[in-house]
Amino acid sequence: MRMRILSTTFLASLIMSAAACGDGSSSTESSIIAIDGSSTVFPITAAVAEEFRGTNAAAPVTVGFSGTGGGFKKFCRGETAISNASRPVSTSELEACAQASIGMIELPVAYDGLAVVVNPKNSWATSMTVAELKKLWQPEAQGAIMKWSQIRPGWPDEAISLYGPGVDSGTFDYFTEAVNGKSKASRGDYTSSENDNILVQGVAGDEFALGFMGLAYYEENQGRLTLVAVDDEDPDNGAGPILPSFDTVRNGTYRPLSRPLFIYVNSAELARPEVAQFLDFYLANTSALSKEVGYVSLTDAELELVKARLAARTVGTMFADHAAQSSMSLTELLQGHQ
Repeated sequence: MRMRILSTTFLASLIMSAAACGDGSSSTESSIIAIDGSSTVFPITAAVAEEFRGTNAAAPVTVGFSGTGGGFKKFCRGETAISNASRPVSTSELEACAQASIGMIELPVAYDGLAVVVNPKNSWATSMTVAELKKLWQPEAQGAIMKWSQIRPGWPDEAISLYGPGVDSGTFDYFTEAVNGKSKASRGDYTSSENDNILVQGVAGDEFALGFMGLAYYEENQGRLTLVAVDDEDPDNGAGPILPSFDTVRNGTYRPLSRPLFIYVNSAELARPEVAQFLDFYLANTSALSKEVGYVSLTDAELELVKARLAARTVGTMFADHAAQSSMSLTELLQGHQ
């Protein structure tokens, strides 16, 4: 996975340099497919872009990662054709795009789980409840909940070093909403970064650290981190703590920290043949490539519904009513929003 990401990052930087330093022709610039957004979705889109360039060298693709929120800002300014997102678009982001007359087509492309991780030397925190995670990460915990012993009696009387994504990350938005009940509601006294590798290094280097990140980054660094099983304490969701895995993420039992991943497409950009070709290529290859880079692929039935959504040019979001959609599967949402 890492070799593919590195090669694609190098390719993207090469393309951007070529666009900046070339002959300045408008035809070259207009053929570029600009993508930005979530660092979590980046590995999938970067892998697709690399494979696509092998079949269509005339349509250069640039892939950046400024976080889901940062990506939507660029998207709603018309700076990108496609935005990677690790959460559904927000109401304010939809409104910003509408004010700019930008219609967006929402396309789920894979699943991810959020991994709560600790250092391999941590022998006590094999599992945590959602209530314990909230006690640790809620805004009121800042400056107050500082030691492991404050989370559960019997745990070490040692300071916790916390690591998590930055505030522009969709992973941050999703975790805070799922655990604390409100997006972006979090303590601020933790080490944050949009670069997941920095989070990995932090937790891997500190026996008393805890962090959260996309499951794919744990999969890439299994030898350096240990997963914490999460218990949502819901009697209807099986017994006890559940570890994130491809099966528990896809079947929805790893609650509440599993989620679909998205790309959002500027509907007007589909008039460009190279963009339409890229999206067809993306959906034709996302199952294989999402598995290759450590994510959970959509089911075949879900993927066909996503392809139908693109073919119908369906704009808007399936997630406007968060209360209603929280109990619905992705398949049900797709069937109801074609």
